[in-house]
Amino acid sequence: MFSTVPIRRAVVALLLSCALLAGATACGGDGGGKDTAVTPSGTAEAQKFAKARFAANAGLAAGATYQWIVKPYREGKFKKGAEGRRVALVKAGLAGAFTYNRLKAAVKNAKGDPLLSKAVAPLTAGINSLEELGAKLRRGDASDADVAVFESVIGDVKDAGKSAGAEVKEKVPSTSQLGG
Repeated sequence: MFSTVPIRRAVVALLLSCALLAGATACGGDGGGKDTAVTPSGTAEAQKFAKARFAANAGLAAGATYQWIVKPYREGKFKKGAEGRRVALVKAGLAGAFTYNRLKAAVKNAKGDPLLSKAVAPLTAGINSLEELGAKLRRGDASDADVAVFESVIGDVKDAGKSAGAEVKEKVPSTSQLGG
């Protein structure tokens, strides 16, 4: 008599293998052997997608910055003795790291469109300056100037996108998205 446990395991393993194979096949590209990487001289369609990806990543960065850094800071939640300070600081630290990550991705996306690439290029130094601010927020060491840097960089990215035809609209990521 067969035991149902080994059969279940075999069925689950088979299903997982099929799912992985189907996923790998679906992600395999167009099969034409063409390099589909987006370049500044890419097609109009590739440039459109570059702008859309840029706007999506920059929008998530803007939403995270406003929701978990700027807004709580203005409400005084980062001040010593404030109710919920520790949670607000942790969320702000995660939001800072998330914002930095999404802005770096947005800059990478911008390289797919010549106009957008030129508009975003001068912002790289400002975006790089955000790298350590997430940890500073998490520790509770952030100052008015640090929060202003986040606001300024996000404003500059929004303006650059708008000038290149890729309007950035804030989209607040979920807390699970912040954590990775």
